[in-house]
Amino acid sequence: MEKVYLAVVLAPLIASIIAGLFGRQIGRSGAHWVTIIGVAIALVASVYAFYMHVFGGLGTFDGTVYTWIASDLFEFNIGFLVDNLTVMMMVVVTAVSLMVHIYTIGYMHDDPGYQRFFSYISLFTFSMLMLVMSNNLLQLFFGWEAVGLVSYLLIGFWYKRESAIFANLKAFIVNRVGDFGFLLGIAAILMYTDSLHYATVFERLPELADITVEYWPGVEWSLISVIAILLFIGAMGKSAQVPLHVWLPDSMEGPTPISALIHAATMVTAGIFMVARFSPLFELSDAALSLILVIGAVTAIFMGLLGIVQHDIKRVIAYSTLSQLGFMTAALGVSAYSPALFHLMTHAFFKALLFLAAGSVIIALHHEQDMRKMGGLAKTLPITFATFFIGALALIGFPGTSGFYSKESIIYAVAASELPGAEFAYWALFIGVFVTAFYTFRMLFLVFFGESRMDKHTASHAKESPKVVTVPLVLLAVPSLIVGFLVIEPLLFGAYFDDSIRVLATHGAMATLEEQFKGAWGMFLYGWTTPVVWMALAGVATAAIMYLGMPKVLPPLFARVFAWPKRILEEGYGFDSFNNTVIAGGSRLLGRGLWKGADLGAIDGWLVNGSAKVVGSMARTWRLIQTGYLYHYAFVMILGLIGLLTWIVFVGA
Repeated sequence: MEKVYLAVVLAPLIASIIAGLFGRQIGRSGAHWVTIIGVAIALVASVYAFYMHVFGGLGTFDGTVYTWIASDLFEFNIGFLVDNLTVMMMVVVTAVSLMVHIYTIGYMHDDPGYQRFFSYISLFTFSMLMLVMSNNLLQLFFGWEAVGLVSYLLIGFWYKRESAIFANLKAFIVNRVGDFGFLLGIAAILMYTDSLHYATVFERLPELADITVEYWPGVEWSLISVIAILLFIGAMGKSAQVPLHVWLPDSMEGPTPISALIHAATMVTAGIFMVARFSPLFELSDAALSLILVIGAVTAIFMGLLGIVQHDIKRVIAYSTLSQLGFMTAALGVSAYSPALFHLMTHAFFKALLFLAAGSVIIALHHEQDMRKMGGLAKTLPITFATFFIGALALIGFPGTSGFYSKESIIYAVAASELPGAEFAYWALFIGVFVTAFYTFRMLFLVFFGESRMDKHTASHAKESPKVVTVPLVLLAVPSLIVGFLVIEPLLFGAYFDDSIRVLATHGAMATLEEQFKGAWGMFLYGWTTPVVWMALAGVATAAIMYLGMPKVLPPLFARVFAWPKRILEEGYGFDSFNNTVIAGGSRLLGRGLWKGADLGAIDGWLVNGSAKVVGSMARTWRLIQTGYLYHYAFVMILGLIGLLTWIVFVGA
């Protein structure tokens, strides 16, 4: 099986290298064919690995491919840990990536950077696969940084746009903040366990449980809590949790296919996956779990509210991603790792579907993204509308859809938890259901219903996208509808994650959830009576009244009545302003001060120029005694000799 695992990661990498280095030679069609074939090979190999591990009786594989560095103290290896969690992630990543690759043929067909784009997205797929398949923290960190680097390249793909360059720098810098904490956590693990290998680290965790560290006199911290929080800081950056969320909405500056790939199956899910993989560590710290729970809940509700005031169709979906990542993070905080991963999987399908369907709308409207300039597109774009509608239903958790099963499981797991912050988190997620339904169907109604607000030229040329765009939409719509019903029981209440995830008996949210579970069909029937579904339907009804019933009256009225809250939302709670003014401005001020004070003043002024001035001054003084007459020098030598003899006679004696 090791060759199969190698095929999964190497096929996209080789394809990326060919498309990147030999793009001119193989042409545009060669670039998309080689990368699509590479990702298709990875998908087939992933499905085969999934079958062998889940149905074929193949146990967990934990092996080394090669040794990278070996010393007397440490040995760093490149290897794979393939279990049920890994194969699920492998299938999700490669399946969504393949759909994005195919879709890209239609979306980017006129772009001059066509070959470069295919090289980048194939490299992105390789990076994420290396991350999820790693069996040690060194390789995990490699994949972690690689997805960050490629996201930088893809967000700024249209590098002639100043906004794209600003967005990719913002993503890169914000993630460096999170990655600094992540790196400190990895260093602490290496310091106290002498290993970066997952299995070895997990075996030695009981030895660390009673160790405390003192960072301030008289204040002791649990070492496990410190490590867990440091690792989670890394997850906050990658999975865009408050306050390290500010980069994700701006990532919309990249082409739509990469928006789908970043938001659905790769980068932003890395943090969720990492916390689940390190469940043996996080389970030992209730403090870290409570922090994760509260941050996830805050992200879920407050980032969802920002989606209400957005006009760019892609930014609405981006804030939806932030909110849904908050749901997943909150689930991790109550030790509901399996619902978090379940929602990660279902979200990957319906969020990719929504982004790609939005891209289809953008194509039809000649790259118009403002929803205020759309309307009435349901008849013009029937396939796009139908698939977008399915994605919207899944996102709001409509009964029977995949999102229903995963989102309901998260909310009721949080409700069953007794950890500090669980009650706040439950109400935040509960209200978040209404908010999600409202902004989702506001978007749907503004784009596909009502009167057309397009200019005549755009309206006359709008038509359904080609099959290379719509076929991936249909293929993504299928799992968005049915995969939740099919897999909820084995994923959440079966033995699927038994070898991958550890949950302490004292964290009983999942046990309570299992007692209440009546099967997928029973959950569907019961779902119609739950307050969560009623909240979602209330959100849909509110959006319908405002944007279908009285679109010219209610939205302007609400904008005037709630002008102050609306302004706060439009400014994103001031995070960007704070970062630009305090963080970036402070950094520039500090840099300017160091430049003038330390560089120009201390280094150039005192050390370099100052030492030169001292030497020059001394030289000007000493040159006065350099007369050039031999008898002057002989006289000085005689004086020196007399002085030396005097010292020997009187002092030396």
